[in-house]
Amino acid sequence: MGSVIRKAVKMPQSIASVSMLKLKGLSVMGACGYSDIKTGRMYLQDHVLLVVLEGVYIVRYGEQKYTVRKNEMLLLHKGIAVEYEKYGEEDSRHVLDYMMFFLKDELLHEFMKISSFPSSEPVSPAPTAVHSVNERLLSYVASLKPYFEKPEAIQDELIKLKMLELLFDILDADKGLLNQILQLRQQRPTSIVEVVEKNLLNPVSLQDLAYLSGRSLSTFKREFRKIYNEPAIQWIRNRKLEKAKELLTHSGISITEVCYATGFENVSHFSKVWKKKYGIPPSAMRQRNVAGVSIAEG
Repeated sequence: MGSVIRKAVKMPQSIASVSMLKLKGLSVMGACGYSDIKTGRMYLQDHVLLVVLEGVYIVRYGEQKYTVRKNEMLLLHKGIAVEYEKYGEEDSRHVLDYMMFFLKDELLHEFMKISSFPSSEPVSPAPTAVHSVNERLLSYVASLKPYFEKPEAIQDELIKLKMLELLFDILDADKGLLNQILQLRQQRPTSIVEVVEKNLLNPVSLQDLAYLSGRSLSTFKREFRKIYNEPAIQWIRNRKLEKAKELLTHSGISITEVCYATGFENVSHFSKVWKKKYGIPPSAMRQRNVAGVSIAEG
């Protein structure tokens, strides 16, 4: 993957160069073409089912690495930043073809209402694993291909029905995977401390953090202040800046890389809030550090 730290693109909102089917937050992304190795980072705002039809899609997050090949699929939880590497293989003329299905909690709840799949007792989440795609699922994916040619002409309710059809086909193909998907339903609020610590260096807004914790924005802000004795936006910004200062002081990576590594979405904003806290631009701080001169906290 290389040592360069890239900006983490939010998914699915920031997708621009691929075909999309969308309905009130339900999204399907399709990509097909000829590709050499491409790498990047993305922050998943929804649960994602990745289905590879041709080529290879490698996903890394934390200590985990998953390689998804032709006719395989992988379920990824929301609220994580992943690095990816994707490419078409030589024996298939370098064709890379895959789809990503973004699964919101609302869709999973609706599936449970209309299906006969039994509601299981709460169990520990199944480990993430690569699963095979059977013929029925391949036929389902093929049925979506024509929709990407003119997505604006597809009625919203048809997209919803096709997303529900996906879950029924997974029920037929792999009950274990479907159960894993249904475990993702947000049934109770998650610890604010857990959500914040897990996503501190990701490019997330307070609205994102509230959503991931299962709370409204106002409730999240109120409970956050009770825990940390400080407004959320101020506490989180200061923690990010402290980490950024540590990277500028003890690593040789560029200011742009430091910006992205600490969850800021653009260098201009990063430089502005840095100067407000420390009194000098990040570039000046690095120059002073190189010269062996320390700066005081602002």
